[in-house]
Amino acid sequence: MTPPRARTWGRCGHTPVVRVRGRSWRRWSIAAMCCYKQGEASRLIYRPHRHRKHKGTGRDSFSWRDYRDLVVRAHIQLKAPIVLIWDNLNVHRAAGMQEYAAAHDWLTIVQLPSYSPDLNPAEGIWSLLRRGPLANTAFTDDEHLEHTLRRGLRHIQLRPDLIDGCLAGTGLTLAQHPTTTRRDQ
Repeated sequence: MTPPRARTWGRCGHTPVVRVRGRSWRRWSIAAMCCYKQGEASRLIYRPHRHRKHKGTGRDSFSWRDYRDLVVRAHIQLKAPIVLIWDNLNVHRAAGMQEYAAAHDWLTIVQLPSYSPDLNPAEGIWSLLRRGPLANTAFTDDEHLEHTLRRGLRHIQLRPDLIDGCLAGTGLTLAQHPTTTRRDQ
């Protein structure tokens, strides 16, 4: 619940100070997928997860199974095959996730090079959140943080143009490759 830093206005000579409680052992993780399909509105599918554990007693982020479940839900919701373009987070490269992808023909995983986080449209989503609803906010409790996160993500979800902008920010485009048939002569 440590607030992100952002610029703000204040009276000349008086630096605005926002007091917050100390760091907490509670942690939030959010996984998101920017979904693009030629001729359709872009979509954002996300899953926030609150970790309620004490330090040193287990995992405090998503496991490969959590990412698998998100991909399965996206496949069900989109009713289409998925080409997943991922950064090199160690959980994304986990053996269990690779085995799952190999066992399901509707899922294709492409790994981004480790030196190119700027090619990941989801980074644009996080930037929109940090500069928007999360900027200059001191959260009073977990519920306030959760409400703000969900409201911010829902706002982005309802604006396909913002999701398209995240893809445009990477410099990548959707290209339709026509299917060609070869005639035997």
